[in-house]
Amino acid sequence: MQPTTVGRRGLGVVLGCGSALAGLLYFAAAGTLLGPFLLWPRTRERALAALTTGARRLTTLERRRRTAFFRDHFPPPYEASGRKALRYLAARTYTGLLCAVVLALIGFGAVLAVIFLVALVRGRIGWADLLGQAILGGALLFLGVQGLVSLYAADARLARECFGPSERELLQRRIDELATSRAAVVLAVDTERRRIERDLHDGVQQRLVALAMLLGRARRGGRTPEQAEALLVQAHQESRDVLTELREVAWRAYPSALDSLGLREALGGVAERCAVPVRIEDGLLTGPLPRAVETAAYFVVSEAVTNAAKHASAGAVSVQLALRGPVLTVHIRDDGVGGADPAGSGLTGLRTRVEALDGLLHIDSPLGGPTTVTAELPCA
Repeated sequence: MQPTTVGRRGLGVVLGCGSALAGLLYFAAAGTLLGPFLLWPRTRERALAALTTGARRLTTLERRRRTAFFRDHFPPPYEASGRKALRYLAARTYTGLLCAVVLALIGFGAVLAVIFLVALVRGRIGWADLLGQAILGGALLFLGVQGLVSLYAADARLARECFGPSERELLQRRIDELATSRAAVVLAVDTERRRIERDLHDGVQQRLVALAMLLGRARRGGRTPEQAEALLVQAHQESRDVLTELREVAWRAYPSALDSLGLREALGGVAERCAVPVRIEDGLLTGPLPRAVETAAYFVVSEAVTNAAKHASAGAVSVQLALRGPVLTVHIRDDGVGGADPAGSGLTGLRTRVEALDGLLHIDSPLGGPTTVTAELPCA
């Protein structure tokens, strides 16, 4: 910690002692003036509202103190309730005054240390007395410093609980996020199933019907042997096209290369099947990855590369994978025309897949390009 930071926080602690004294005076004055009205049921609500109004103003000053001297950042739209502000001000007053007492004791000990040193120089006390006082003073100083550290941590904890969401609220937010993510995953799975069914019905099934018709015509022999041979050649080519399209559908559902060869080889297959050149840089990809992370990374790259080839009129695509600590970063960039819609079905499905792993997906696609897709996938 830099000296300027220590000095700024030390000044914040000292000012916190002064604000605690202000809180004590406020409670004393407000309790004297509003006490009778708080006891009477008919005036209790108005008196409590007046009490919380003053408490909110003092807590606002405390929030500014924490922001200015301790660099705390609290969510702007969050506002504590009146009762929560009162509880915080009461607890803050107690910890601040206790901190002032500890600081006063440390200051008093420092003055005594100076007095003993002066007495030692003048020969009024001996080294044995000084040693005993030094041991006692060191123990008291250690306890005082520990008390300051504990009060400093308590002050920060109280501020987080008052000016930011509580642990219960954070837990509820997390539950809501997981519920939303689960619903989005179910929707994405259903959408993917419908797409696979459409690909099978409109693509593979139609080709199989055409293949059956060609084989039927060839079986009937045609008018001449040459026509029959031509029909068989056409049927053979159609069967190869059917196998290619069926393989494409299977790879879109789940690439088997991930299980047998790993992420690098699976992405190599994406590059080979793409109509535009794809350069993959995975030198910073060290160590094994969780299977769910590999699957998500594969589909992010596959969807981004497919969109670049089909919709962006790209001439080249670059893919970079890097494992930095516990986060896998996947960066895809193409030189196409841009204008990709982040709310489109394909990119929305990718976002859902990434967010299901607590990851982040960033899409930047201005008109005229280039388009960049960056996915951050935690591996822990």
